[in-house]
Amino acid sequence: MNWPEKLIGETQVKLLSLLRRSHQTIRGLAGELRLTDNAVRTHIAMLGRDGIVEDAGVQRQTGGKPARVYALSREGEELFPKAYALVLGGLVEEIAREDGPARAIELLRAVGRRAASGAAAPSDVEGRVAAAAGVLRGLGGDVEVQRVQDGWRLQGYGCPFSAVTVEHPEVCALAKALVEEITGRRVVECCDRTDRPRCAFQIAGD
Repeated sequence: MNWPEKLIGETQVKLLSLLRRSHQTIRGLAGELRLTDNAVRTHIAMLGRDGIVEDAGVQRQTGGKPARVYALSREGEELFPKAYALVLGGLVEEIAREDGPARAIELLRAVGRRAASGAAAPSDVEGRVAAAAGVLRGLGGDVEVQRVQDGWRLQGYGCPFSAVTVEHPEVCALAKALVEEITGRRVVECCDRTDRPRCAFQIAGD
């Protein structure tokens, strides 16, 4: 399934593909898409409100008014399919085959710790839990912090590694190590790895 088309429509996907290749003016996009300038402006305005397209300055034109130029934002780039799932899944398989599953998990945990090392960690535990949730959100997860009887729970409503975790649950060790590193607490991974994977981590209280 071409899920970007399902999300924002075929015309806007074509527009974003043009912006992915180079910065474009309204007139340039209109010519490529065979739309009116006003129709393109409407699409650009909608995509700009969503943070998918951004203003990239102006283009000086000989004998005419400067034309505003648009570009694909970092958020817009993330709409396009990535090869990370194929690469990450292949690496986990190869490491497990050569050195065993335990070595694969050890390396994934090391990656998780490294990913967490740059995160600002507040002095209080609750702040560190919130910081861990923020890092997971930055990776593409939709995470909610829940206060529970014996600590906290990071409840995900999606998984940043969902294309990999169903076949390679070891990848959850990466996220678990990340949460442990930031919170400094014992963490139990309780992710849902069914057809719609969801992250979940139980973090011990005092």
